[in-house]
Amino acid sequence: MKLEWRKLKRLNIVGEYAVYVAVMLFLPMLFARSVSADFGQDYAAITGLIVSMHLSYVLFGASLINQVVIDEFRNRTISLSYGYPIPRRRLFLAKALLISLLVFAGTLLSFVLVGVSTLLLNESFGFIGGKLTAGAVAGYVAKAVLHSAAIAVISHIPLFVFGVWKRATIPAVLIAIFLAQFQNLSPLLGLSLDPVLTTAALCLLGLLSAFAAVSTIERFGDA
Repeated sequence: MKLEWRKLKRLNIVGEYAVYVAVMLFLPMLFARSVSADFGQDYAAITGLIVSMHLSYVLFGASLINQVVIDEFRNRTISLSYGYPIPRRRLFLAKALLISLLVFAGTLLSFVLVGVSTLLLNESFGFIGGKLTAGAVAGYVAKAVLHSAAIAVISHIPLFVFGVWKRATIPAVLIAIFLAQFQNLSPLLGLSLDPVLTTAALCLLGLLSAFAAVSTIERFGDA
């Protein structure tokens, strides 16, 4: 994982992540004040909004797949990695774990920053109803950790088909956009989805994709 981390364009990753966070910081207030006051009716409602917003970090995972996997195949620099005295499966396991770790850490940090900024903005603009309780804080922390882990796993869904097999950046990004939005758009499509079951199903797909990528990598060449 250290070797993979050193090969990354870290400045680009940090810059992209900073854009995600900068946009996220003000969205809860904007939604509660401009879209629907229901989002700010209490802290449970604003927490649900923040959780749904953070599904967009699946896009961050797609960007990492592009840099960690697809770019190496396209530039044929994967040959250098295969030159290490490390089995290919272990190498790709490290890649998958690095993507998971970065998405998890980035999403969790965003949850913290967005939560703090929302509280500070609420002190000035008062867009959340009710009082902040210890239970609301504990619930937010629990959901932040669980959903950060879930998003890290879900972000692997494009890994096998579009990362290892097809090596296609645009479809990987489009799939990530769909994954980030379809739960929010499902009511408009007349679909009634259970959020817990849907998230569990997406996590299973992410695990299967990561497993397929790692277990079959020896069948794929370096070009």
